[in-house]
Amino acid sequence: MSAAQDVAATIELTVAAADAGQRLDIWLHAHVPDLSRSRLQALIRNGSVRVDGAPTRPHASTQADARVTVQVPAAEPVDLTPQNIPLDILFEDGDIVVLNKPAGLVVHPAVGHPDGTLVNALLHHCHDLAGVGGELRPGIVHRLDKDTSGVMVVAKHDRALQGLVEQFKQGEVQKAYVALVRGIPDPPARRIESLIGRSRQDRKKMSAQPPRGRKSVTHYEVVETFGCEAARVDVKIETGRTHQIRVHMTHIGHPILGDPLYGRCKAIGDLGIPPRQLLHARQLSFRHPVCEDPLEFEAPLPADMVKWIEMLRGRGQND
Repeated sequence: MSAAQDVAATIELTVAAADAGQRLDIWLHAHVPDLSRSRLQALIRNGSVRVDGAPTRPHASTQADARVTVQVPAAEPVDLTPQNIPLDILFEDGDIVVLNKPAGLVVHPAVGHPDGTLVNALLHHCHDLAGVGGELRPGIVHRLDKDTSGVMVVAKHDRALQGLVEQFKQGEVQKAYVALVRGIPDPPARRIESLIGRSRQDRKKMSAQPPRGRKSVTHYEVVETFGCEAARVDVKIETGRTHQIRVHMTHIGHPILGDPLYGRCKAIGDLGIPPRQLLHARQLSFRHPVCEDPLEFEAPLPADMVKWIEMLRGRGQND
C-alpha cells in the first residue's frame, strides 16, 4: 500500500494453535468476513497485510501465535446523492442520530441499490455527514437487513463514529429484538451458541455449521404462542454477525415468519405468507460516544407486525 494512502482501519489478529497450517487468505476471510476473499488477496499482494511485521502472500500457511496486521485503506471518494426520504427520528443531537428504520429500506448503497437508501436520506438530513468514517457508508456504525425494522444509531462525526464502533467491538451495546417464528421453540428460553460463516452451498446465505466462522451467541425467550403454529419471541444477541438471528432461529428449527432466504416460506393456514421477515430491532442501549451518558431507545412494533400478531391471535382462538 502506498505510504500516501489513508488507512480507514487497522485490524490486528493472532493465529490460534488450532488454526495453524491454513491458507492465509482463507483464514483471514473467516476472521474478517466483512472483506471478501478477493479483497483480502488484493490487500495481501499490495503489502497491506503483514505477518509478524513482514509482507506475505495469499497462499502462505498460517503459523501458530503469528501476529497478522491488516491495514484497510480508506475507500475512494464517491458521489452519494442526498435524497429527501422521510426518517423516523427517535433522538438527535450534535453527535448522533437514533432512528427507527422501516422495513424495506436498505442501509447503504450497494449493487442493485445505488440510491434510495438510509445513507442517501441521512445525507439530506445531516448536511455535513459526507466523509464521516472515510468510507462509502458515512456515519454507519451497524446495520439492519433491508427487511428488518427497528432502532439504529448513526454517528454525525468521526469522534462519535470511533466511540460507537469501539462499544460495538467490545460487546458493550445491548440489542433486543422481537421476532415471530414458525412453531413453538422448546425449551421456551435458550442460549444458542455456534460459529456463523458463509454457507458452502449458497453464497448468499450464512450458516450455523460453516467450515469456518465466528463465534455467535443468541438468547431467546418465548413470550406468546399462537396455537402450535407460531410464537412471538424476545431475542437478545451478544454478537452481531450477518443474519445472526435469522440463522440461529432456522438452525433450531424455528425460522422467522416471512424470511425469504432462511424461512422456507410456507403459508400460515389461510393467513398466507408475510411479505417480509417479521423481525424488529426493538431496543438499543449504549453510552453516548461523547458525554458517555447511558442511553436507551425503543422503537414500537411496526404496523405490519402488530397486524400479524392480531391475526395469529384470532386464528389461535378459532382453532
